[in-house]
Amino acid sequence: MWVFLLTEILFFGALFMVYAVYRMWYPEAFAASSHHLDIPLGTINTAVLIGSSLTMALAVHAAQLNSRKGIMIFIVLTMILGGIFLGIKAVEYSHKFHEHLVPGPLFAFEPEFFRPAQIFFSLYFMMTGLHALHMVVGMGLMIWMLIWAYNGTLGNGYYSPVEIVGLYWHFVDIVWIFLFPLLYLIGRHS
Repeated sequence: MWVFLLTEILFFGALFMVYAVYRMWYPEAFAASSHHLDIPLGTINTAVLIGSSLTMALAVHAAQLNSRKGIMIFIVLTMILGGIFLGIKAVEYSHKFHEHLVPGPLFAFEPEFFRPAQIFFSLYFMMTGLHALHMVVGMGLMIWMLIWAYNGTLGNGYYSPVEIVGLYWHFVDIVWIFLFPLLYLIGRHS
């Protein structure tokens, strides 16, 4: 899992580097573009993911204590929080579609920042979309952990799958902790 997470760090690191380069080239356009992102929804999503990290850590702890019921409860709570995050992200995406902020032929933005704004929103959708995809994968892995917990496979000294899924989930949460300020906060002026 650590090797896999290292490859994920390199993957997301490359995206962050591309974002940083374009942000240096077009600081005013990126700041103007970020004004179209919803800070309250992004903040709620950040709190939701921090909560999901807690419930995932509690699922790992329950597995270490051989509490099948605890594993199941905390994994379900983690999945609910993950679902809330994805639901809020879907609302944000819907707003971008309605505001014509999806790069392509219908994209609409201030003429002076038109091209760099398309770059910003391309990166926004790419980075947050890949993050959401990683969350869906994590939730799929949690379904597998629920089945194993229900069947009694987990426990009695065998809880490493829960720890591994927990590492993956924490990584996904950490990616969001970097995405939120980079996309939503940095460079915004009141």
